Amino acid sequence: MPIRLFRRKDESDKKIKIPEGMWIKCAACLEIIYKPEIERNLNVCPKCNYHFRIPATERIRAVSDEGTFREFGEDLESVDMLSFTDTKKYTDRLKETKKKTGRKEAVITGHAKINGIDVVICVLDFEFLGGSMGCVVGEKVAAAAESALDQSWPLIIFSASGGARMQEGVLSLMQMAKTSAALARLSDKRIPFISVLTDPTTGGVAASFAMLGDIIISEPGALIGFAGPRVIEQTIKQKLPEGFQRAEFLLEHGMIDVIVERTRLKATLAQILRFLSASTGK
Repeated sequence: MPIRLFRRKDESDKKIKIPEGMWIKCAACLEIIYKPEIERNLNVCPKCNYHFRIPATERIRAVSDEGTFREFGEDLESVDMLSFTDTKKYTDRLKETKKKTGRKEAVITGHAKINGIDVVICVLDFEFLGGSMGCVVGEKVAAAAESALDQSWPLIIFSASGGARMQEGVLSLMQMAKTSAALARLSDKRIPFISVLTDPTTGGVAASFAMLGDIIISEPGALIGFAGPRVIEQTIKQKLPEGFQRAEFLLEHGMIDVIVERTRLKATLAQILRFLSASTGK
């Protein structure tokens, strides 16, 4: 009769259980990194400096002084004026996105301080329908500019958008003119407007307020442009240069003023704000 050998289980036999969501793979260098380490670094990869996309609320926390942000316009939300339907109804898309993000629209506006300096902040959120600009986004951006005008405070807009919201048709395109006109009134009164471009800043947003800043800052590697590179290549029948529409390419060609890493952004904004305040006397 065959003899069966049994081995007593000990601690080495137990599998180590790793909690889900504790590790994240960098989209650029493909390294597996401890998630809390990335979060401590403001969601920037410590290996290759890749800047992960972040929600609007995290961006506000990263640049504003603790406890100073006061939101306004939070009750505004989009309606389906065109009864638009593609693969699903626009109303259903809005309901799903509101439930997923816990927000009513693709932009957050408010007052805050950056190193003690009063500012009006406007932050687009790519998590909400790709940060697309519909009537409410246009209204809130314009309202932020009007608030900056009333308070004589600098305006800072953080862009992250796929462009105009197609579900609102030409009404969304009208927001390009509306926001640009509001910013022109700021310029007339010599009130500073700083535009911060993040990944991605494209379409109607890039073609309007995002590129109208007195100072235009970008995060490293951000995709910035109007039409996508594939559309451009198909239109002009030519291969685009390497790095086309990335922040570094735009800086080299004079389209933006400076590229600033997220970990240095708050300090850089404060330095620019102090300089602009001194030069404008506001």
